[in-house]
Amino acid sequence: MKKSKRGILRGIFSRATIIVVLLLVQVFLLLSTFLWFNHYRLHLEILGIVLMIGAVLYLVNSQMDTLSIITWLLVILPFPILGTLFLIYTKQDWGYRELKSLIKKSTQAIKPYFQYDQRILYKLKESHARTYNLAQYLHRSGGFPVYKNTKVTYFPNGQSKFEEMKKQLLKAEKFIFLEYFIIAEGLMWGEILSILEQKVQEGVEVRVMYDGMLELSTLSFDYAKRLEKIGIKAKVFSPITPFVSTYYNYRDHRKILVIDNKVAFNGGINLADEYINQIERFGYWKDTAVMLEGEGVASFTLMFLQMWSTTNKDYEFAPYLTQNFHEIVANGYVIPYSDSPLDHEKVGENVYIDILNQARDYVYIMTPYLILDSEMEHALQFAAERGVDVKIIMPGIPDKKVPFALAKRYFPALLDAGVKIYEFTPGFVHAKVFIADDIKAVVGTINLDYRSLYHHFECATYMYQTDCLVDIKADFKETLKQSRRVTRSTLQKEKISTKLIGLVVKLVAPLL
Repeated sequence: MKKSKRGILRGIFSRATIIVVLLLVQVFLLLSTFLWFNHYRLHLEILGIVLMIGAVLYLVNSQMDTLSIITWLLVILPFPILGTLFLIYTKQDWGYRELKSLIKKSTQAIKPYFQYDQRILYKLKESHARTYNLAQYLHRSGGFPVYKNTKVTYFPNGQSKFEEMKKQLLKAEKFIFLEYFIIAEGLMWGEILSILEQKVQEGVEVRVMYDGMLELSTLSFDYAKRLEKIGIKAKVFSPITPFVSTYYNYRDHRKILVIDNKVAFNGGINLADEYINQIERFGYWKDTAVMLEGEGVASFTLMFLQMWSTTNKDYEFAPYLTQNFHEIVANGYVIPYSDSPLDHEKVGENVYIDILNQARDYVYIMTPYLILDSEMEHALQFAAERGVDVKIIMPGIPDKKVPFALAKRYFPALLDAGVKIYEFTPGFVHAKVFIADDIKAVVGTINLDYRSLYHHFECATYMYQTDCLVDIKADFKETLKQSRRVTRSTLQKEKISTKLIGLVVKLVAPLL
């Protein structure tokens, strides 16, 4: 009953609902024009033409990718008045102006606390100039430093991460910060919550932050207050407000756990039982994560505090950066970074494209979704056309049929360019992994779709020459063994309904 109610609420507050409502209003206005306001018809037609011309001029001169522009034109040209009003509504971000202002302030406030060591950067330049250039970009875009002496442990599934999480949580002495897109009551969250309660009693500061969408899906509206009652500081990021915001936009899709500024976890694994295969939703749930120990943890500490501080007037960062007492010696370089939808920097996409453009031998990718803009599609094709072995592993059992049908519309062009695509037969791939040439990799929360690349708050860990690259590659190879290759022949055997859905939905891909 609760799931049904939440599903109804999600539908009411969704972007799709707003689009439908606006289109219905447009139809109503058109009918009204002929039935009641026939003598105003000319005026409305002129208004529609003026608005349409203005909207087209705006779109042509905007920084949107080509497919987004085409999508908006498909809405505006047949429905100029309401289509233009919806464009204005979307671009004005009513309901999010305050959030934008707070995010901007907290971002500026936290930048001075990132410890930028020029000596490390010079060492990176000596070993690999192109990675040095990417490090420069990440520092310029968000202040993110490059670190040495950071040990990285790779987890090929949720079960292994969960066991290590519990061990590290029990070691906490000062503070525990958790920021997750999904938290669902069950075995996984139950065991974690039990440890958090214990740590609160020991005097450890515990903070939990989750995305507002959970109030319509897995958690009750008063769950933050329930956590507060047991001594856990809790916040809901961007609670859903009816008809003020579109529910897809500006969600906190990040997954971060920081303990004492000594240990940090990052990756695709949320705090719900399907992520540890305790319950089965779409076959075996394949996911990945990394654990950082050492200097690089500080960036994740700051990322959490920056997001937490969006609702605070007072910023308190320094006390949480003094706990990293132990020295760790590790190979390679690490750059934790985040991506915000509220600026003009497509950090997540740019990092992926840089990996593809710089690759010489191979790029191996795991992603649950493939809804590409023109830049990413071109980068994948161009890498393969240059002779780079580009392999992509996607779900064999999708969690969402429409986005999966849409993903298949990109397959033919990618296959023709030489990209090799595979589907994980045991179940669902939720991992977000890039690895290239045995020297660099990214593990994080960033999917290859519009929501991740344009609309969500995301984070990831960039690794260069770290020891765990061997484990990441080995895991990809093992996952590949359990996957079937997609070919032109297999695509032809797809259901007609799947093909039709993909064809139609591709027209509105940026809205998904």
